Amino acid sequence: MPITPATATHSSSNGTADAILLELVDENGVTIGTAEKLSAHQPPGRLHRAFSVFLFDERGRLLIQQRALGKYHSPGVWSNTCCGHPYPGEAPFAAAARRTYEELGVSPSLLAEAGTVRYNHPDPASGLVEQEYNHLFVGLVQAETRPDPEEVAGTAFVSSAELSERHARDTFSAWFMTVLDAARPAVRELTGPSAGW
Repeated sequence: MPITPATATHSSSNGTADAILLELVDENGVTIGTAEKLSAHQPPGRLHRAFSVFLFDERGRLLIQQRALGKYHSPGVWSNTCCGHPYPGEAPFAAAARRTYEELGVSPSLLAEAGTVRYNHPDPASGLVEQEYNHLFVGLVQAETRPDPEEVAGTAFVSSAELSERHARDTFSAWFMTVLDAARPAVRELTGPSAGW
């Protein structure tokens, strides 16, 4: 599948498309260099910094997204609210807020860091590998989403029980359960025990 400008490059100040660089890290999350986005995901993968966002509505339902079909990595699968990679030198919190707005057209409220998780998840469909040191964030969404169709094919708000049903029926990203499980303590603190997370 061709790499789309929305996923592999970004526009520089002079109007040209520059390759996206990721921040390579060691096992402790310390920056050790940079790599072009696609090359960092080629097997066996290079450990790099990433983030995952989990936003909830006032009823304690999680906003999930279906990744756009044009993405070169895990197209069409369901995943958490937003995920991505900070630019080199960009704070993970700032990157999480930026990408949530770019993908979904909303600025999260009460966004808080919920720890980190390190994983290695090959994607059988694409042959790419997620070797990530992932910063987790939880927060609230209090405005209507306006998804960018180049990034997002669909969205849904789901309760914990509804997510379990969907997870058994639909295809989710390889990393989804890993990041959700790692974020659960902060999710429960945000949504309260009645939400069932």
